[in-house]
Amino acid sequence: MNMTGLLAKLFSVQSMVPLSMRQGDLPSEGQAYGKAFRIAWPSALESSFVALISAADTMMVGSLGPAAISAVGISSQPRMIMLCFIISLNMGVTAVISRRKGANDSLGANKCLKQSILYSAFISFCACSLAFLFAEPLLRLAGAGPEFLAMAIVYLRIICFGTFFYGLCLTINAAQRGIGNTRLALRTNLTANIINVIFNYLLIGGNFGFPRLGVQGAALATALGNIVAFLMAVASLVPQKNFIHLRYACGWRLEKDLFNSLFKVSSSGLAEQLFIRFGMLLYTRVVSSLGVIEYASHVIVMSIYSVTYNLSDGFGIGAAALVGQSLGAMRRDLAMMYGRVSQRLAFLLSFLASLLIYWARHPIVHVFTEDEQVLVLTSRLLLILVVITVIQTVQVIFSSSLRGAGDTAYVAKQALVGLGIMRPLSSYFLAYVLGLGVVGAWLGILADQGVRSLLVYKRFAGGRWTEIDL
Repeated sequence: MNMTGLLAKLFSVQSMVPLSMRQGDLPSEGQAYGKAFRIAWPSALESSFVALISAADTMMVGSLGPAAISAVGISSQPRMIMLCFIISLNMGVTAVISRRKGANDSLGANKCLKQSILYSAFISFCACSLAFLFAEPLLRLAGAGPEFLAMAIVYLRIICFGTFFYGLCLTINAAQRGIGNTRLALRTNLTANIINVIFNYLLIGGNFGFPRLGVQGAALATALGNIVAFLMAVASLVPQKNFIHLRYACGWRLEKDLFNSLFKVSSSGLAEQLFIRFGMLLYTRVVSSLGVIEYASHVIVMSIYSVTYNLSDGFGIGAAALVGQSLGAMRRDLAMMYGRVSQRLAFLLSFLASLLIYWARHPIVHVFTEDEQVLVLTSRLLLILVVITVIQTVQVIFSSSLRGAGDTAYVAKQALVGLGIMRPLSSYFLAYVLGLGVVGAWLGILADQGVRSLLVYKRFAGGRWTEIDL
């Protein structure tokens, strides 16, 4: 088979679903790819904007030196620990509401919405309060060095306030994604991004008469953007014409059956998030112990990596919604098809992104810093990122598809193997035993993504996940 024939088969809808799974006619390539793209592109842009919020802080504090870059970067780990409980809840929210949407059960969808908001508010308050109180030990655990620990504590405590509202915003966005409304999250995060960048400029350097607050200014800008995003998300639930809205006459009473449905997905999702956070905590300690210059280089590349990862994750979010809706409509074949269609789309965009990173890696680095040592090291790490960007589409999209079907237990297991165990161990071996430093740590990420991609592809291709009932 020539290259043209191979590509045609790879992207053909008919080749994506085994004949034994067919339950009816499949849509044409134009219909399938068009629907997947319409659902996914707002999530892809939204997810990228979320990463850009963090990247903007890193860029704009770059003028304050490597220590400030490290302070902002190290704070991301405690912040993600705060959010891991919300993220796991939201996996259940999207999965359950997408099933209710597929079955045209508006009552069930709105009950899930209201109960999820209550759970999210409670979880966000507890997590943010604990992170504020124990900011210093959390940052020390993450590997914060004495050169930037004080700045990191101030930054983390300020963003704790905004993270409470951000957690609620994420839950509302997850509910909207379940019914296919991925554009809301795009609007909220685009607005948050713009506000963050504007107030970064005003508060970090003290422009237009505003006080020069440095790292504190970056934290305040992020918190303000999060609050505005939350208000926009709440406003989306006011119109009664929408499939889900706050005025639906179903009350706010908690129900055991609905809790059990959410818990079935979210409990495994929480295990996955805890494995991820455990692995990332160990991995961050490995890298942060290499020194300020190497860690600052790592933070810059990680900011860029987050954008490319979230680009794929956006298509994963679309895949989860389409998979859940297809299963709710009792079409297992369409669920598998949309998972694969979403992966092909993510692959194409990630390939283009990797080419952009390769050809523009030197100008990209200069946006973050002018420190010569950091510039040289960061440019090398971006070459590894080029490969990771393409490989990760398999792991990201198929994992999201499995989550959308409720198969979160398997996703948690592969997260434990890859990110919880393999990434920190391989990174330590390559960085310290072989003496490759931060380059070895990034080769550890490449190894992790490769192994997890193989594991999750095998699970997805098996098709047993299409039989899970929620």
